[in-house]
Amino acid sequence: MNNNYLIPANTKKSQLILGFFTPTDLIIFVVGCVWSFIMLLLFNKTSMTILILIMLPALIATFLVLPVPHYHNILQLLTNVVNFITGRRRYYWKGWVKDEGLERNNN
Repeated sequence: MNNNYLIPANTKKSQLILGFFTPTDLIIFVVGCVWSFIMLLLFNKTSMTILILIMLPALIATFLVLPVPHYHNILQLLTNVVNFITGRRRYYWKGWVKDEGLERNNN
């Protein structure tokens, strides 16, 4: 098979809510939408800039939980990018070594 690996496409989908969301994603989405709804109730101005600012929490929350290919959402993608950038750059070998660093005596 020319070193091609066959992994079922739905291996992680069964662990996600509706096949797309984790509980954290739904909490982020609901909090953003509720916050925007409360702001809509508090401010009665009909200015377009005010309306955009009021809807901004819901828009940001929706953007973060939006599904993308190869990651279940943009929040997971951003988390992986930040972990890669801020993570350790020097990797140490931890594996099986025949003599585990002991010097051999060639008598």
